[in-house]
Amino acid sequence: MASQKPQRSPAEIEDIILRKIFLVSLIDYMENDSRIVYLEMTAAEILSEGKELKMSRDLMERVLIDRLSGNFSSAEPPFPYLIGCYHRAYEEGKKISNMKDKAVRSEMESVVRQAKKLAVSYCRIHLGNSDMFPNWEMSKSSVSPLLPLVFSEVSSSVDGFGGGSSSGVVNCPPGFLEEFFRDSDFDSLDLILKQLYEDLRGSVLKVSALGNFQQPLRALLFLISFPIGAKSLVNHPWWIPKGAYLNGRVIEMTSILGPFYHVSALPDHTIFKSQPDVGQQCFSEASTRRPADLLSSFTTIKTVMNNLYEGLAEVLLSLLKNAETRENVLEYLGEVINKNSSRAHLQVDPISCASSGMFVNLSAVMLRLCEPFLDANLTKRDKIDPKYVFNSTRLELRGLTALHASSEEVAEWLGDENPVKTEVSRQQNDREHRLLQSQEATSSGSNVSGPSLLQNKPMSSCSGKAKYTFICECFFMTTRVLNLGLLKAFSDFKHLVQDISRCEDTLSTFKAMQGQSPSPQLDLDIARLEKEIELYSQEKLCYEAQILRDGELLQRSLSFYRLMVVWLVGLVGGFKMPLPSTCPMEFACMPEHFVEDAMELLIFASRIPKALDGVILDDFMNFIIMFMASPDFVRNPYLRAKMVEVLNCWMPRRSGSSVTSTLFEGHQLSLEYLVRNLLKLYVDIEFTGSHTQFYDKFNIRHNIAELLEYLWQVPSHRNAWRQIAKEEEKGVYLNFLNFLINDSIFLLDESLNKIPELKELEAEMSNTAEWERRPAQERQERTRLFHSQENIIRIDMKLANEDVTMLAFTSEQITAPFLLPEMVERVASMLNYFLLQLVGPQRKSLSLKDPEKYEFRPKQLLKQIVNIYVHLARGDKENIFPAAITRDGRSYNEQLFSAAADVLRRIGEDGRFIQEFIELGAKAKLAASEAMDAETALGEIPDEFLDPIQYTLMKDPVILPSSRITVDRPVIQRHLLSDTTDPFNRSHLTSDMLIPDIELKAKIEQFIRSQELKRHA
Repeated sequence: MASQKPQRSPAEIEDIILRKIFLVSLIDYMENDSRIVYLEMTAAEILSEGKELKMSRDLMERVLIDRLSGNFSSAEPPFPYLIGCYHRAYEEGKKISNMKDKAVRSEMESVVRQAKKLAVSYCRIHLGNSDMFPNWEMSKSSVSPLLPLVFSEVSSSVDGFGGGSSSGVVNCPPGFLEEFFRDSDFDSLDLILKQLYEDLRGSVLKVSALGNFQQPLRALLFLISFPIGAKSLVNHPWWIPKGAYLNGRVIEMTSILGPFYHVSALPDHTIFKSQPDVGQQCFSEASTRRPADLLSSFTTIKTVMNNLYEGLAEVLLSLLKNAETRENVLEYLGEVINKNSSRAHLQVDPISCASSGMFVNLSAVMLRLCEPFLDANLTKRDKIDPKYVFNSTRLELRGLTALHASSEEVAEWLGDENPVKTEVSRQQNDREHRLLQSQEATSSGSNVSGPSLLQNKPMSSCSGKAKYTFICECFFMTTRVLNLGLLKAFSDFKHLVQDISRCEDTLSTFKAMQGQSPSPQLDLDIARLEKEIELYSQEKLCYEAQILRDGELLQRSLSFYRLMVVWLVGLVGGFKMPLPSTCPMEFACMPEHFVEDAMELLIFASRIPKALDGVILDDFMNFIIMFMASPDFVRNPYLRAKMVEVLNCWMPRRSGSSVTSTLFEGHQLSLEYLVRNLLKLYVDIEFTGSHTQFYDKFNIRHNIAELLEYLWQVPSHRNAWRQIAKEEEKGVYLNFLNFLINDSIFLLDESLNKIPELKELEAEMSNTAEWERRPAQERQERTRLFHSQENIIRIDMKLANEDVTMLAFTSEQITAPFLLPEMVERVASMLNYFLLQLVGPQRKSLSLKDPEKYEFRPKQLLKQIVNIYVHLARGDKENIFPAAITRDGRSYNEQLFSAAADVLRRIGEDGRFIQEFIELGAKAKLAASEAMDAETALGEIPDEFLDPIQYTLMKDPVILPSSRITVDRPVIQRHLLSDTTDPFNRSHLTSDMLIPDIELKAKIEQFIRSQELKRHA
């Protein structure tokens, strides 16, 4: 029978465990493990003290110090040794848990805990003061030895895209980092943490979306999960870098968080370009790739970027939830926004401004922070205080262009509201702020601008700064970030697409020239352009991958801007029409880009398939209808025109969505005000105040015309249109008609006059022998001119067709305004001029090889012109239209009517229409004969009876109040439709200011009677 093993005493067990943990021996004998160190001096000291050479908790720290201080050839350096101690202690702890003797187990567990605590404590001492143990050579690496352990700790949570390979990772003993960061004072850990944060920043510097950013990001999140870690981060000198040369790019590249936000798929300036190159790796030679490969790349980038957004949002949320660090986060965001305000400029300096990637990432993160107050009912919107724009010391908002108020008006308003600076306590300030919020939540918009509300405004000039809720701060910060980030990226993408289009047009021209006359220079130019187009295309696809394909990002943005428009409408009293008689200053002073960004987002999203699915658009529709024709609320005409562009995108035939059709056809404000406001804006846009206003108006009116054409087909809107024409016959509708006619004449005239020039250029180029003899530069210039003329004709003709179409369909049911005294001759002259161009002697000069290419459809145009003639003849109850046709001395010719009728017969037009048109021609011929007889009968007309503008006999003379000159009423009223000034001295003039010249009118009537009597006699 085998003898039983002797039972070990607790002291012996403790000795064994501690020797295993610390890899030391107090007795000199040959050890199998070369890592074990014999502490000869320590052993001698212990013996001299009369103690046993056994390891114990009392000797633990002394032994550890001697081990770390000594110079042992085969031993591990301090840091890996201490980590190993902790790991071995952990392993011993697992074994101890199996001990049956509870008392011994409890005692040994206490020993292991103390060993672990010592290992952690000396790790802190060593990392905080590397000179503490001078006999060891420090690692030459500048990276903290803790970093691999932190990476190891978070590596299990890093998988999929954006993560790094786990091979070669140093394993961190379970619980070590938790103990390292949890139980310590700030001062002993601050330097260690600062080094870690600098290392993490360095590890993601210039890393692209395809690089390993996930591991450092998780490490950052892990560190700030400890209160000490969060405090150390926001107190790091690089949290917000300081210096005389601080700008947006410096913050991005040198702050701790900046490089994390720089990780992106979007292109950046060459100096700051990240690796791996996303465009090159995912989208090179995209035109030759399979759609499935491109889709895979899109999915990868979208997934990667959403991982980044979630991680960055988690970091900010963690810091914002901590009362000690919240203010630092808001300060950081404020600094990033303010130092990058010039990103809003058309041209952005990439050296002084942060990248688009950073601001798109920040946009996605800020939208996530806004989520709690973007609920369907927007219940928290009363927490958003408009006074933040003026009183915030965090964001520089007061210099931004306001919706309606000038900077002087804003300053005057703020001065009026705060005439005396009073000292108030912070408590009183807070009470006032709460009162302000309460009052804003309950007041109607018409009273919002009243002084009673503003007396409770917490002013920054008081001893305590105005306090704003986090919701308020987050809202305004997000508006600025989106303006400088996501919306700027939309603009950059649009310009990129235009650049590609221009390059492709130029390339096409060069290739055509190369076919006619090859040259080495052209070969170089073609190669250069092809390379440019390839790079541009890669950048375009990067934008598409990170932004256009991210439906969630677009949906969050739309939810945010829905809150924006609902909140803004609240400042004017809510969704109701008509608007207040005066614009509340709170609304007037809001930055213009708040509305512009909302409209740009809607336009952009409307062009992306399914981007608007599930989005509540009614609030946007209400907002647009309320303000697009309200210059007293939104001063900028281009911004109001942008609202029409949104509606244009929503037309059912364009959006392809049934959702948008209900906005037009079943929406109360739309049915009541949409046509009216579109007509008003059509008139208002004539004078934008810009030096390019003449050309801008055509593009804007093109959008309005398309909308009006669609609305005419909706019976409820057509009825509203007819009612407006009746109510506003002498008002906005007459102005609308006048500008529609002006535009039609200009556009058709411009395009028809350019056709002979185009044909001349075409003839030059087709004469190959003569063309080849010309210098290459001249050929290039003439080719460019040819393409330019082609574009001008195509655009002008398209716009002219729209205008003539609108005149045709409206004149069928609304004739009265066309036949007013001040309008009828103008309409007749226009129709005569078009008729002359289309069937007159010069018509052959307008023949083109491919007229459809230029949107030139002469038969269709002629048919519409004749339709307008016939529609007006049908509505002409007083028989004034035929006479108006003949008074046009420039274009009227009786033979044109028969020539037009012949063309219409050949193209198979309705015989009834042709007959009515011929009858109108006959009436006009008769009217011409009668007019000639009347003129002969009148004989010599005294000059005082002649209108000084038209030199025709006045029928209703009126005196102009400032110049005191007498003119005929229809003539001056026609002038006032386009220009509200006295034509003789440019002073302001309106129809109601005209003074009837009763005496002169009586004289004229007497003159006509006397001349008639003479004729009869």
